[in-house]
Amino acid sequence: MALVYQPVMQLSGMLVSLLGWVLSCLTTYLPQWKNLNLELNELEIWTMGLWQACVVQEEGGMQCKDFDSFLALPPELRISRILMFFSNGSGLLGLLLSGFGLDCLKIGERQQEQKKRLLLFGGMLFWISGITAIVPVSWVAHATVQEFWDENIPDIVPRWDFGEALFVGWLAGFCLILGGSLLNCTICSTEVHPSSVHYAVAEQQDQCQCLETETRP
Repeated sequence: MALVYQPVMQLSGMLVSLLGWVLSCLTTYLPQWKNLNLELNELEIWTMGLWQACVVQEEGGMQCKDFDSFLALPPELRISRILMFFSNGSGLLGLLLSGFGLDCLKIGERQQEQKKRLLLFGGMLFWISGITAIVPVSWVAHATVQEFWDENIPDIVPRWDFGEALFVGWLAGFCLILGGSLLNCTICSTEVHPSSVHYAVAEQQDQCQCLETETRP
């Protein structure tokens, strides 16, 4: 039962991690990190992301404009760009390493220790990717809350609110951490892989056949 349970956990961890990585990449390029509703014109919704600012109109659709300068961005958006790139890169590397360490992959069946190391490194990279995805979205959310409740800003000035990309980023970080945890939990299993048993039995049978041929007159 445990021999079947371990590959299922590994595949589940890979699928959850893959989902988290896709959501992390989606969060990086979504322009809805911050939303702004204008009371004077309720038909327009302004959004801001890491790369561009957009205005959504009910009649004219969405119009976006890229930011002219990286240095002109607020500190939380500048650092968020770097962290999200790092999250996407470490998540991709974790997928590659963990993929080669799966038990269902026939490559390197006799090198179980190396496959376990690949799973361990892949799980750790998923943790790092998840943390570096949660930190920027949480930082932008914190800055948005502080600006929203800033008493020095007049009440007539519109306030930014949470965008949909923040919630996607939190979900991405949670999936990456959960997927890495599932992969690392399978490393703690002490069960012998079926392929290892198969090779051990085959080697014993070969040795027995050799002994029988040597003992025959």
